[in-house]
Amino acid sequence: MSTFTIPIVAGGLLLILVTAVVLMRLRSSRRNVIEERLADFGTLERPPTLEEIELSQPFVDRVVVPLLQNLSRSITRLTPQHQREAIQHQLDLAGNPYDLAKFLGIRVLYAILLGGLGVAVMIFGKVGLVQRLLLPIGGALIGYVLPLVSLRGRIRRRQTSIVRSLPDALDLLTICVEAGLGFDAAMARVADKWSDELSIAFTRVLQELQLGKLRREALRDMADRMEVPEVSTFVAAIIQADQLGVSLARVLRIQSDQMRVRRRQRAEELARSAPIKMLPAIAFLIFPAIFVVLLGPAVLQIMNMEINLFGF
Repeated sequence: MSTFTIPIVAGGLLLILVTAVVLMRLRSSRRNVIEERLADFGTLERPPTLEEIELSQPFVDRVVVPLLQNLSRSITRLTPQHQREAIQHQLDLAGNPYDLAKFLGIRVLYAILLGGLGVAVMIFGKVGLVQRLLLPIGGALIGYVLPLVSLRGRIRRRQTSIVRSLPDALDLLTICVEAGLGFDAAMARVADKWSDELSIAFTRVLQELQLGKLRREALRDMADRMEVPEVSTFVAAIIQADQLGVSLARVLRIQSDQMRVRRRQRAEELARSAPIKMLPAIAFLIFPAIFVVLLGPAVLQIMNMEINLFGF
C-alpha cells in the first residue's frame, strides 16, 4: 500500500466516524425534543373518562339511588291505576314534592326498614311470641303509612299558606285590574311579587295559558290542585264573570272584600279557641307549680308538727 493511500483511508474512516457521531447526536436531540413535547402534552389536563366520572361519585349516587329508582318503577307498574291516580292527586295537593314513582319507592323503603327493625328486635330482644309476630308486621305497616301521613301534613300546611296569602293577592289583583291591566298580566304581577304557594300556582296557570290552554280550564285545574274553598269560590266567580261579560274589576273587588271578612272571622275564631287550647298547659304545668309554691310550706309545717308531737 502506498504512502498516500493510508492517510486517505484514515481520513475517510475518520469522516465516517464523525458523521456517525453527528447523526447520533442529532437523532438523540430530536428524540429528546419529542420526549419533551410528549411530556408537555402529558402534563396537560385530559378529560376524565366515563368510568372515572362514575367512580368519582358517592356510593349512594352510584348504587343506592339507581336501585331505588328501579324499585320505584317496578312498584309503580304493579300499583293499580285508581290508586296511582289517588296518590298523584295527593301529591298535587301537596305541591308535588316528589314524583309518583319516587313516593311509592319511599313508602316501600320505609316499610322495609321498619319491618327489618322489627325483625331485629324480634331476633335479639326478649319478647313474647305475640310480640314477635306483631313487631315485623306492625313496623312494615307503620313504615308504609308514615310517608302518607307526612304528605297529608304537607297538604295542610300548603292549604293554610294559600288561605293566608289569598286576601293580599286578591287586593293586588284588584288594584292591577282597576289600573288597566288584563287579568293575565295582573296574575303575572302577583306571581312576581311574592314567592309562596299561591304565586307558584299562578305561575303554573300562566304557563298553561301560554301553551294554549283555556283560562277557565287552567283556573279549574288550579282549584282542583288546592281544594281550598276560598280559591274555588274565587275561580268560580272569575269564570262566571268571564262568561257573562261582567266587569272583572268589580268581581275582584267583591271577592277581595269577602276574603278580608273571612280572614277577620278566622282570626276571631282562633282567638276564641285560644283559652280552650291553654287549658291542658294550665292544668298540667302551671297549677302543679302553683300548688307546690302555695301548699309546700304548709305541708312542711304539718310534717314538723307531727314529728314534734309523736317524737319521731
